Amino acid sequence: MGTTGVSVAPMTALARAALREPFTRRARGELLFCLVGVLVGLAVMAVIVALLVPGTARSVTRAAAIVGVLLPLVLATGMARRLGAAHRHLAERLLGERVAPPPPVSPRRGILGRLGAGLRDGPGWRAVAYTLLKPPIAVVELYAVFLWADGLANLTYPFWWGMFRNHAPGVRLSPVLVGTPFPGRVFHVGTYPGTFLALALGVTMVLAAPWVTRAAVSADRWLLRGLLGPGRLAERVRDLEQTRALAVDDSAALLRQVERDLHDGAQVRLAALAMHLSMAKEKLGDDGDPFDVTGARELVDAAHRGAKDALAELRDLARGIHPPVLDNGLTDALATLAARSAIPVELATDIPVRPTPAIETIAYFCAAELLANAAKHSLANRVGVQATGRGGMLLLTVTDDGAGGANPHGSGLAGLAQRVSTVDGRLDVASPLGGPTRVTVELPLRA
Repeated sequence: MGTTGVSVAPMTALARAALREPFTRRARGELLFCLVGVLVGLAVMAVIVALLVPGTARSVTRAAAIVGVLLPLVLATGMARRLGAAHRHLAERLLGERVAPPPPVSPRRGILGRLGAGLRDGPGWRAVAYTLLKPPIAVVELYAVFLWADGLANLTYPFWWGMFRNHAPGVRLSPVLVGTPFPGRVFHVGTYPGTFLALALGVTMVLAAPWVTRAAVSADRWLLRGLLGPGRLAERVRDLEQTRALAVDDSAALLRQVERDLHDGAQVRLAALAMHLSMAKEKLGDDGDPFDVTGARELVDAAHRGAKDALAELRDLARGIHPPVLDNGLTDALATLAARSAIPVELATDIPVRPTPAIETIAYFCAAELLANAAKHSLANRVGVQATGRGGMLLLTVTDDGAGGANPHGSGLAGLAQRVSTVDGRLDVASPLGGPTRVTVELPLRA
């Protein structure tokens, strides 16, 4: 019985996802991206055909000469870059795929200077390659659009049949063509019951269309990231610059937080301590003056409590900067977190090589934040924490059996991702509605 329940639930969730997919915003965006891709692919194909078809270009040699002249001109005038920028903007608006722009071309004077700069422009050549590779992908995108259009058309057959096929008795009308998922293959419907076969086929095509569209868009995304981005070296430099900026901002924010904690906490308590001791001194009086022993004792007691509170706050502040439990290693630190967790934690660690202190600190605070999030929001009954060190990397995985739906762009997880990225780490979140939630933190052992 238990095995059946486990197997049926994922199938039910998959069926619901398949039924909802054609109506999602993502499906609409990918369909629009395919439509634009088809138009661009057709335009590029028209140019290629115009160059190669006899009558326009009389020979392959002439076509090659035309292409050899046009490509440098395109690069020199920035046409390829502008077309690439349009594709990046379209992908960001419709797909949520943000590709960083390549570095600009160094300006040159004169026509020959601009032409030479264009010929040496690697990102511009990659943009031309993307444009030339667009037609094959446009064929798949065209098929995806065909599935949508033909499937939606098939859905309408039972609804308009009675309006346009209301002929007099004895009149024989030609059957109506019904499209299939195979272009060029059709079948005929001559009766009203047959329209429900068209309806069923239309439902199947519409349900399949988003996945075909996604496959075409995925190929386009791959080309877009590889050919229209800044390039591996430039992207690496940009990532390092962003990482450095994040590290500086994180350090500055930490210093500001420490300053606020000292100012609003320990400093206030120490000021109160000094005030109580001063008042106690007055109660004791000077030489020859009467003194109030009871009042002085109360003030000394208050000062004593304030001193203990200030020490506790300073201890917590120091623990927030570098937990002392990390001195014994990450394994003991994670065991301490698991023991303090409000939810039962199953801990498994296998870290043969100890990471650097900075990596241990980041891993510790990530685990602490994820356990706190699970206790606050997940409604989980059990949490699993696993830390392993392999191949120069530290892998920290936190899973729970809660309700799921964690937002990777929320302030908590986004802050963890930012902290992890400062050491070239990565944070992945898998949290479907209904759970389970799985967060993986990947960090280098050395930073």
